[in-house]
Amino acid sequence: MNPEQRIKEIQKEMVKVSVLESPGAFMLALGLYGKFFSEGDAFLPILNNETVVNVLLGLGVAIMLWGATRIMSLVREVARLNEEKEMLDKLKG
Repeated sequence: MNPEQRIKEIQKEMVKVSVLESPGAFMLALGLYGKFFSEGDAFLPILNNETVVNVLLGLGVAIMLWGATRIMSLVREVARLNEEKEMLDKLKG
């Protein structure tokens, strides 16, 4: 597989990771709302439960960290492939 095809595949993978990571951001936002802003009168009664809020915060952060780690590894791979592509272009030209 040539570097250009692999870069296109990686870009698709980055979109997938971003979509999979979005519930983590939502969980984190709900957890932060429940922890700091609801003051016992949340728009969702479950956000008044401290345990639920802590679980939302933990899961949200974990999912977002996974996504960030995965995106960073994909970005590094794209950079490596771009360097490889430039070297091949220099050898051809």
